[in-house]
Amino acid sequence: MKAVRFLPLVVLASLITVAFAYSEAHKSDVQKSEAQKSFDQLKTLAGTWRGTITMSPPNPEIDGIKGEITFKVTSRGNALVHEMQEAGKPLDPAKYDHPVTMFYVDGDRLTLIHYCDAGNRPRMVARTSPDGKSVEFDFADLSGGNQYGHMHHAVFTIIDSNHHTEDWTYLEPGDKPAHAHMDLVRAQ
Repeated sequence: MKAVRFLPLVVLASLITVAFAYSEAHKSDVQKSEAQKSFDQLKTLAGTWRGTITMSPPNPEIDGIKGEITFKVTSRGNALVHEMQEAGKPLDPAKYDHPVTMFYVDGDRLTLIHYCDAGNRPRMVARTSPDGKSVEFDFADLSGGNQYGHMHHAVFTIIDSNHHTEDWTYLEPGDKPAHAHMDLVRAQ
């Protein structure tokens, strides 16, 4: 009979524990910084993507090339690696472009460093669009030489789980912008 009297207390204690755990999990999500929310959004792009590159102003050497983008979450979820190459080309750094971009949260900012084939490393800082579907990166500073120009701006727009776009702006010598747009579909 004593066990039956304690059963409601055990059930009540269990319900309080579950409610507290749910509250803490919800609170931690609500307390995430905008930088962390944007980073978490970009991490959903993990996988391989393919699509066509379009340039503005037009560039016949690049327009229509099929690009391949790979995103990998690494460092226990604290970094995101973005690798870009021409689809079907081998990974031969002496012959083909293969820039790598690293994303990470630095305090209250989402930052990227683009390890460019131009031999430099521009760093950019993110801002999220009001609708939360785009993450836009603005130039912060540059390490390395600038004789060939540098990547200056990037925008990632998630359309759905299998489709996103990337827009990259490169400043050529003399600060002439070249804009690359990639409409990408998940390959795997």
